[in-house]
Amino acid sequence: MLELFGEYLALFMLAAFAVALFSGYPVAFVLGGVGLMFTFFGYLLGLFPAVAFYNLPLRIYGTINNSFIYPTIPMLLFMGVALEKSGVAREMLLCLRQLLRRVPGSLPIAVTILGILLAPAAGLVGASVATLALVALPTMLSQGYKTSLATGSVAAAGTLGIILPPGLILFFLATQLHLSIGAMFLSTLLPALVLALLYVAYYVARGSFDVHASPPAPERAAEPLGRILLYALRSLAPPALLIVAVLASIIVGWATPPQSAAVGAMGGVVLMVLNRSFTWRLLHETLVSTTIMTSMVFFVVIAATVFSFPFRYFGGDDLIGEFLQGLGFGDWGVLLVILGVLFLLGFFIDWIEITIITLPIFVPILDGLDFADHAGGQGAAAVWIAVLIALVLQTSFLTPPFGFALFFLKGASPPEVRLADIYRGIVPIVMLQLLGIGLVMAMPRLATWLPAGLID
Repeated sequence: MLELFGEYLALFMLAAFAVALFSGYPVAFVLGGVGLMFTFFGYLLGLFPAVAFYNLPLRIYGTINNSFIYPTIPMLLFMGVALEKSGVAREMLLCLRQLLRRVPGSLPIAVTILGILLAPAAGLVGASVATLALVALPTMLSQGYKTSLATGSVAAAGTLGIILPPGLILFFLATQLHLSIGAMFLSTLLPALVLALLYVAYYVARGSFDVHASPPAPERAAEPLGRILLYALRSLAPPALLIVAVLASIIVGWATPPQSAAVGAMGGVVLMVLNRSFTWRLLHETLVSTTIMTSMVFFVVIAATVFSFPFRYFGGDDLIGEFLQGLGFGDWGVLLVILGVLFLLGFFIDWIEITIITLPIFVPILDGLDFADHAGGQGAAAVWIAVLIALVLQTSFLTPPFGFALFFLKGASPPEVRLADIYRGIVPIVMLQLLGIGLVMAMPRLATWLPAGLID
């Protein structure tokens, strides 16, 4: 009887975790608490040997010490925070608005481009969406844009940066799915471009046919072309070149991810100086914000390790694998089920917890799926699946009524912005997201063409 109970102890862990999520406590506390509780429970029942307790600290140390991800995290976050706090991000938005002033829906398009350029700040969903909301939303509302359109464009742009290099989620996905970081970086570029083009087409159409929702830019006296180009070079070129340098050095192999991130962090300070916003007080605020965000990431990683260690010891990953394989859905059915589970998890928890806890359980199952013919090889299929996972997580963060990003957007918005406005604005964006996922699913070359030379 005790052995039978032990076989299902991992499932009780999942049930306890699911219930505890609604307690309101931070996810890291829930993960660590449930993991420790069931570890001691298993020990009292004689199902978890005392010697295994000594392996837990070693597992935590090994997880952090043996990966290039964790030295990279604080420096990339510092780079993104520096761009936001120094006013560089707002200056970029104003420059883009000036360049696109004759295009219908110019401000939502500018926000979309800004979300792409601020991809290094997209370490956490809440941070990236809140940053864009603080920078762009007041300007859009003051220009007369409909609240639903303004909030929808901010949420879309904020989550688009999540899947763009050098976004942190790509480092985690590459590690968990055993892909090279260069291939992971290149694989999301075309899908993200497809999404961005779908957004832009929607904003242009909305601006062309609904002037009440997307008013034209105010008329201004024509400025000399040379002055406009100088403004663009001053406002857009330095941050864009910095981001491209960080990205290219990793892909080409000139530097390791931590080395490239260090260059990016130093570049953030240089941009502060060039922007004439550098003060010791601002540097201190940037360091504090980076430290808080980094601590959140590391705390989740440690808590996830505390949870996953007993879960795997009790055979939880084997139970889930046997369940999925026993459904008899075939490769496509199993893939859709896994993507559906990840989609639902994205309603409640950030991608860090999902990639660290859930993906290790699903990886053996995904490795057993045969999409070589559809994707052009087994290595290409692994990259294609990784891109689908990234896109599904991004979509889940946007989907009402529980989309993770929507609540962060509400918290960073002016008081007059209602949650109902945000829901209305995000519906067409989610439809475009689903269209983008469908295109990548039907045409794997969108994900595998650029990294073809880096795929084993």
